[in-house]
Amino acid sequence: MVTGANSGIGRATALHLAGSGYTVFGTVRSVAKAEKLNAAAAAAGVTVRLVELDIASDDSVRAGFASIFEEAGRIDHLVNNAGVGGNGVVEETTAERMLEVIDVDLCGGLRCIQQVLPGMRQRGAGTIVNISSVAGRVAAVAQAPYVAAKWAFEGLSEQLAHEVAPFGVRVAIIEPGVTKSSIFSKNVDTPNDTGAYAGHYARMMQMYAAGYVHATDAHEVAEVVLRAIETESPRLRYPVSWGGRELTEGRARISDEEWVALGLAESLPDYISGFEGAFGLDIRT
Repeated sequence: MVTGANSGIGRATALHLAGSGYTVFGTVRSVAKAEKLNAAAAAAGVTVRLVELDIASDDSVRAGFASIFEEAGRIDHLVNNAGVGGNGVVEETTAERMLEVIDVDLCGGLRCIQQVLPGMRQRGAGTIVNISSVAGRVAAVAQAPYVAAKWAFEGLSEQLAHEVAPFGVRVAIIEPGVTKSSIFSKNVDTPNDTGAYAGHYARMMQMYAAGYVHATDAHEVAEVVLRAIETESPRLRYPVSWGGRELTEGRARISDEEWVALGLAESLPDYISGFEGAFGLDIRT
């Protein structure tokens, strides 16, 4: 089962798994709006069974999973992909906005995990693949809601992996860098309500601009998802896509003090240069 299968990473993953011999259920918020997914599946000669489901709704999640269990009997592999972005510096992010993003990006995955775990435990097998982000390891500037939700999802995933290991259930965290996705067009707000953070939003947009130029195809993430499911040498984390490895490994390498000092850059060119020095990633455009 792949959540958020209507676009981007979710669609690529659903199609790739279906093409690799899996019976795939893909969740969409509206079956009527899944024309591109249906067309892509037909072109690839595969079938993705659509399930209308909103991961932000307890009732919708229960009903969607019930329909899958009724048809298929079980779910062997869950890919928690559905999510939203969220921009804003900490000072300008309301608690309401923070909770909106967390409800989808963290609690949405939790709702789905809780539906599949009883059966996986009883069978002594199963895979839960959680699509996180490099923003789950690196505090992306001016994206406080998204960062908070993804860091929380990483922590939940790490704890879950520890808890379910005795039951033969595998957990994998996929950490994409910048991937071709509709999130670019949906996540371009720069609130700057106080007027004090124009430079921070400029840094965020610079990263977006570089990512737009260098973004890798979502199929690359889909291949990693398949590998995480089938590998006989499982890992907990899988960085992938443009900037994925550079950002996660770079943040582990530099000290907290060096990270904070990067925020002192006086100009955008200074920040770009410091960013490259810290992470080995050129975000010039």
